[in-house]
Amino acid sequence: MTTALLAGLLAGYAIAIPVGAIGAYLIGLTARTNLRIGLSAAFGVATVDGAYALVAVLGGAALAPVVARYDEPLRAVSVGVLAVLAAVVLWRSLREYRVPESGDEPGERMTSPPKAYWTLVGLTSVNPTTVVYFAALVVGHSGSVTATPLHATVFVAAAFAASASWQCLLAGGGALLGSLLSGSRGRLATSLVSSALIAAFAVHLALGG
Repeated sequence: MTTALLAGLLAGYAIAIPVGAIGAYLIGLTARTNLRIGLSAAFGVATVDGAYALVAVLGGAALAPVVARYDEPLRAVSVGVLAVLAAVVLWRSLREYRVPESGDEPGERMTSPPKAYWTLVGLTSVNPTTVVYFAALVVGHSGSVTATPLHATVFVAAAFAASASWQCLLAGGGALLGSLLSGSRGRLATSLVSSALIAAFAVHLALGG
């Protein structure tokens, strides 16, 4: 049981800690809106990580080659989604800087917690690396991770908790950044950085990274 718990925690942190396009978007989103929206988005990311861990546990060794077979089309979809996301972030930040809105809280006029949650669920779901990673991990730890349904449940729950805690930490950092850069120029700066990072990740992925 302890082995399954530790394996799940390590798996969740290992897949979550490298700050890629999703992490950059999460930080930028929270900086531009508020912590409530950022935390909702964070749990969207963690939900997909937990779901992929569950799929890996259920699918086992048969899962990785099936997903790997469609790696190229999934990679193309990922590149397209990231490119569109970068463009949307850039367009929205420039529009709000040129025509500032007043009255509502920034989080309320830009998005809502449910929308943030489902948006990040969709964005995170197009990354095939996560499910392949969890599948490989399950294969390597099949004796301790999938020995019983309880072991498998502990593994999946621990992976979800690890991912959620790290994503919430990123959201908290975005909220702090947002409070420090709360003016229109500060929000524009964070949006431009976020957009540039997301675009860079898209280029890196397109080049086979």
